[in-house]
Order: sequence, then C-alpha cells, then structure tokens
Amino acid sequence: MTATHNVAQIIRNSISAPFIELHQSLPSRASAISSFVDDLMRFIRFFMEQGRMTKEAEDIEIAIYEALANATIHGNHESQEKQVDVACLCSLHGEVLISVRDEGEGFDSRTVPDPTEAQRLLLPHGRGLHLMKTLMDEVSFEENGTVVRMRKRMRPGTARDSQGP
Repeated sequence: MTATHNVAQIIRNSISAPFIELHQSLPSRASAISSFVDDLMRFIRFFMEQGRMTKEAEDIEIAIYEALANATIHGNHESQEKQVDVACLCSLHGEVLISVRDEGEGFDSRTVPDPTEAQRLLLPHGRGLHLMKTLMDEVSFEENGTVVRMRKRMRPGTARDSQGP
C-alpha cells in the first residue's frame, strides 16, 4: 500500500458520512504548488460550494497552500527525487478533510516558535503552522511531523445539501 493510500485510509476511517475523495501527488518544487492548489480547490468548490462556501473555501485554500509549501520546502527540501502526497475527502454533510504527507525527516510542531510574539511579528517567515491552525477547525501533525491532517466543517447554510439561496 502506498503512502497516499495509507493517508486516505486513515482519513476515511474518521468520517461517517458519504464522501468523495481525491488522491494526488505533486513534485517537490515550490513552482508546482500554486497550480496544484488551484486544481484541488476546483475539486473542493465543485463538490462543496454551490455558491455557499466562499469564506470556508478561502480558509481551506490558504491552509492547503501553507501545508504544501511546508512539505515541499521544509520537508522534502525541493528534492526532485521526492513527492508530496495529498488526500482530500469532501463529505456530503459539509466537511473537508485534507492530509499532506512529505518524505522528509519530520519535525516537532511543539517546538515551532509562536509567530504572534512581539519579537517575531516582523519576520518574513514562520506563520504557516499558525495560519493552518487558525483557519481550519482541526490540525494535527503525525508520523514525526511528516503528515499534516486538517479538517474544516462547513457552517450551517454553507454545505451543498443545506437549504437557502
């Protein structure tokens, strides 16, 4: 079983509603991130939005971008021999789960400095983990930090199956 399938199985086990899933890999190049995120967001918006998920989609997009940038740049060090695996599940009850796995050495997320501390406010880096945690409902780092799992639950009235205009 490949790393992508392992990631997907773990996510699949954490959701009870019917869902649709997508598995993709991207090369460890920073230049590949933007187009990958654009494609993934088209999938998420098509499945979830139906014109009702604008704020959540923006939050998800930023969090995905940050997770991919961390995996590509910090995890895989943009090595041409390595890839980043992504699994995305969208449930019919308005939940998006994303898992990003890199092939790096990992890290301890508890040791990453808080970018909101006064002495760090003007630094041009170090905000990715903070953004992911702020924008998503749940974020966890697993397998020594080589896997990040993120979950976003749609607010009432924003999921595809909700009532309203």
